[in-house]
Amino acid sequence: MNAKAPKSKPASPPPIAAAKLHAPLARMLRPLVRLCIRGGMTFPALTQLLRELYVNVAEHDFALEGKEQTDSRVSLLTGIHRKEVARLRGAGAPVNEVPATLSRTSAIIARWLAAPEFTDAKGDPLPLPRTAEGAAPSFEALVESITKDVRPRAVLDEWLDRKLVTINDDGEIVLVEEAFVPHGDDDRKWHYLGRNLHDHVAAAEVNVSSVTPRFLERAVHYDGLSAKLAKRLDGRSRELAMEALKVLNREANRALAKDKGGDYRWNFGMYVYREGPDGPADDEADEGSAS
Repeated sequence: MNAKAPKSKPASPPPIAAAKLHAPLARMLRPLVRLCIRGGMTFPALTQLLRELYVNVAEHDFALEGKEQTDSRVSLLTGIHRKEVARLRGAGAPVNEVPATLSRTSAIIARWLAAPEFTDAKGDPLPLPRTAEGAAPSFEALVESITKDVRPRAVLDEWLDRKLVTINDDGEIVLVEEAFVPHGDDDRKWHYLGRNLHDHVAAAEVNVSSVTPRFLERAVHYDGLSAKLAKRLDGRSRELAMEALKVLNREANRALAKDKGGDYRWNFGMYVYREGPDGPADDEADEGSAS
């Protein structure tokens, strides 16, 4: 018999004492609570969401191999009454779907920033004519290299409306430098909020729950800085972060063409944060305190 034995889940690490989670969770959740209040999400609504997620996570992530997950065990794991568990089973499932428009937009911009035919010698995205003869680079060729289900003109109109691109004096389409940063009512920012925070917290959760950290999660941090130095370090870190993101995007985009595909995903992200005595720092406050 050459049949492979089914993979078993790794042994669970010793449980973390709830008391140890109190302080880090309070600090982590504070900005999310601020976001909830600002966005109009009340405490009862958040409580209902957490109740559904507790049941969903216990049901799917803590099932015993070879055994059916029961309402009683989910109730034991979560502290939620068994009748309530029975009502909520199947609710609160995590939403992982990427909106089609967002997925297409990200793929096209990533290729514009990565493919040699669409970038200059320094690796910056070229201004592109709407159409071009033969194999010459163009916006139409860029869009069609990703999808043929949507007309390039429709993509251009959408991007101009969302200010992802502009048109220069030569009639060329220019990618806006901040194209990856959603503004205003752009729904992309809510998708990225969930995805990026999920991945960062998921990496941290695995690391703190494992004997040996499995994911890279590091930070350089200094306290007691002047507003001027904090602002300067912020600017420098943004430069280095953007360069790293561009390099990895180019390598990943080119490697993707030779990859056989599969069910895995990969996310490399960075963040920079400045805080003053009154909370998150902004440029006007920095200038006032540094004068």
